[in-house]
Amino acid sequence: MFYRPEDGHGLPHNPFNAIVTPRPIGWIATRGADGSENLAPYSFFNAVAYVPPQVMFASTSAKEDRGDTKDSVANIRDTGVFCVNIVEYAMKDVMNRTSGPWPKETDEFELAGIARAACETIACSRVVAAPASLECRMTQIVKIEGEANFVVFGEVIGVHLRDDCLRDGIFDVLSFNPLTRMGYRDYSVIREKFSLARPGE
Repeated sequence: MFYRPEDGHGLPHNPFNAIVTPRPIGWIATRGADGSENLAPYSFFNAVAYVPPQVMFASTSAKEDRGDTKDSVANIRDTGVFCVNIVEYAMKDVMNRTSGPWPKETDEFELAGIARAACETIACSRVVAAPASLECRMTQIVKIEGEANFVVFGEVIGVHLRDDCLRDGIFDVLSFNPLTRMGYRDYSVIREKFSLARPGE
């Protein structure tokens, strides 16, 4: 099968978001200029650089009470900071609860009963139980093709690691089984890993 996205695919559901999988989930915590807090998952998320460490996430839809975007991007525009929380399998249900199109005044920490703590370097909350949390200073927001498509880039200026995830000096992902996004309504969990040495190493 071959199709041009501009012509449509003819399938019951769009296959595009099932092709690039699995994708890590960035659980983005933000605080608005008015002090309201927001927590929402994004599967268009990844690390993009080592030095300095940088991450990105993309928001691809809008809410009526936020104009051209969603709460996370709107808050980051106002404050310039955000915190990425890594999602483990055990958090799948509370993470999913925060994904709803809630009004901008909704505090998803309270909505889903998620314990929070203050970040160390930015004015924002983080998920206490997350395996890792990345405190970020926004470096740029890029508008890309599409009515509500924005990519947010941030420099990681603070890192929280849950103590039980550190084993023999490494951050061990199998200690918490990362949750990943696949296509449609499908998710997966990482329970196995293997190592490969690059040529020349």
